[in-house]
Amino acid sequence: MQDLFSIAGKTALVTGGSRGIGAMIAEGFLRAGAKVYITSRKAEELETTRARLAELGECIAIPSDLSQLDGISKLAKEISARETKLDILINNAGATWGAPIDEFPESGWDKVMDLNVKSVFFLTQKLLPLLRASASKDDPARIVNLASVYALRYSQQPTFSYSASKAAVVQLTQQLAASLVKEHINVNAIAPGLFPSNMTAYLMEDEEALNNNIPMNRMGKLEDAAGTVIYLCSRASSYMTGGLLVIDGGSVISAG
Repeated sequence: MQDLFSIAGKTALVTGGSRGIGAMIAEGFLRAGAKVYITSRKAEELETTRARLAELGECIAIPSDLSQLDGISKLAKEISARETKLDILINNAGATWGAPIDEFPESGWDKVMDLNVKSVFFLTQKLLPLLRASASKDDPARIVNLASVYALRYSQQPTFSYSASKAAVVQLTQQLAASLVKEHINVNAIAPGLFPSNMTAYLMEDEEALNNNIPMNRMGKLEDAAGTVIYLCSRASSYMTGGLLVIDGGSVISAG
């Protein structure tokens, strides 16, 4: 039982790792003894995060635009040039778009779907050789996809493509899990509620009122995100694949 939740010595890639939940997961991994690659589109912001996290362990930043297949392929090629195997893939990179239903643009729909759904599938596909090299019956390789509480309930914000994309991630997780289970690659998802990030910054004008709408009266924090994902990437969850863990402070059960 001593190492049931250990990921020490593992190598992980966290997409969207420069901020928000991605940076929280990356920090948790480093504190737990993993080697962590982080990637995002904005190189300067990514390097700032890398410099901060590198004080905790080996953290490597690779800028990439995962909304394009070319960017996905380049990232996979770069990781493959540095590593012979990959133990953990965290598909966290995401975008949102809000507009009234009569004005919602095709460009906003496509931007969200390309990054939130398309990139999850194709990055997983491109990194399968490295994940297969890590995988074993006793110690499966791990993929964790970031869905959202809004895959399970409606949003009061007009973010139509975001909610639809995150529901797609839940189904894609199950499909990937079924396809890869015989190869000892476990695929699970988490559905976060409200965590502080640039994506949710517009909601933070009245933080007290925001917290009052969450049954636990607080937003999520680093330990909530990192702890859940560490469980999904450790020996403790070796028998779990195709699952979804909701971390939302009780928002789903209180939604009317």
